Amino acid sequence: MKYFLVFTILFNSFGLIAQEDLMNLLNEETASEEKKKIVYTTATFKSTRIINSHSIENPGKGVMQFIIHHRFGRINSGWREFFGLDNANIRLGFEYGINDWVAVGFGRSRNEKLYDLFAKAKVLRQSTGSLKMPLSLDVVSTVGINTLKAIPGRENEMNLVRRMSFAHQLLIARKFHEYFSLQLMPTWVHRNLVPKRTDENDVFAIGAGTAIKLTRSVRLTGEYHYVLSKETANQFYNPVSIGIDIETGGHVFQLMLTNSIDMVDNLIVPKTAGTWRNGDIHFGFNVNRVFTIVDYQKRQQKKLLKAQQKG
Repeated sequence: MKYFLVFTILFNSFGLIAQEDLMNLLNEETASEEKKKIVYTTATFKSTRIINSHSIENPGKGVMQFIIHHRFGRINSGWREFFGLDNANIRLGFEYGINDWVAVGFGRSRNEKLYDLFAKAKVLRQSTGSLKMPLSLDVVSTVGINTLKAIPGRENEMNLVRRMSFAHQLLIARKFHEYFSLQLMPTWVHRNLVPKRTDENDVFAIGAGTAIKLTRSVRLTGEYHYVLSKETANQFYNPVSIGIDIETGGHVFQLMLTNSIDMVDNLIVPKTAGTWRNGDIHFGFNVNRVFTIVDYQKRQQKKLLKAQQKG
C-alpha cells in the first residue's frame, strides 16, 4: 500500500510537470505565430482629409466616400455679410478604394469652376509584428481643370491644356500614440497658365498636419503649409487651419477655421489670399459619408459556399 501511494504521488507529479510543459509549449507557439503576423496601424486620422489637404487614409476596398466641403466667407466681413455666412465656396467630391493600397477620386469646386481628379497610392504602411515599419508613406497626384470662361487679361491664351494645373504630394505620417498622429506633406504645384506673366508656374511648399484624440469619437486637428517659392510667398499667405473631427456612425463631421477658402491643394498652396492676423478667417465644415459599393467579404463567402457545394 505504501509503494502504491508513492507511485501515485510520483505519477501525478510527472503528469502536472508534463501538463505545464505542454501549456508552455502551446503559449510559445501562439506567441511565435503572433510574431509572424503583420499588424498594420489603423485610424491614423479619422478621414481621408486632415482639414483641407489629403491624409494618408484611403476609403476601404470597394467603398465609395462622398464628401461635402463647405467654406463660408471671411468672418471679418462684418454683420452686413452675416460675418461671412452670406458667401460660400463649396466642393462636392467622391473617393473610391480600388483596393487596400490605391484610391481614386474626383470633385468640383465653385471657385474657378474647378474640376479635380486624383489618384492616391500607399507605398509604405506603419506596422508591427513580423514587419516593423515606423511610418506610412502615400503618393498623391491631382489634376485640376479651370473651367472659367477666361482668366482676365489672358482670354486669348485659354485652351484645355493651359487650363490645367497639377499638385503632387508625398504624405509621410506616423501614429505615435493612440492619442497623437503627425503628417508631413512636401508639395509641388504646377500651373500651366498663371494670372500674370510674372507669377510662378511652379510653387513648392512643405506642409504639416496633426490629430490629437480628445475622446473616442472626437479629435482636434491642425494643418499648416509653408510656401517656399519666393514670388508666391510675397503675394500670398501660408495656409493655416485648425479644426475638430466628430465621428457619428457612418459619418465624420469636420468643423474648422481656416484662412483658405479653397479645398484643393492646386489652389490652397499658391492662392491663399487671407491672413489670420487681419481676421481673414473662414468657418467651414466637411461632411464625410461612406457607402459600400462592392462587398468583397460576401463575394468571398459565396465563392467558398459554391466550392463546398461542388465538393
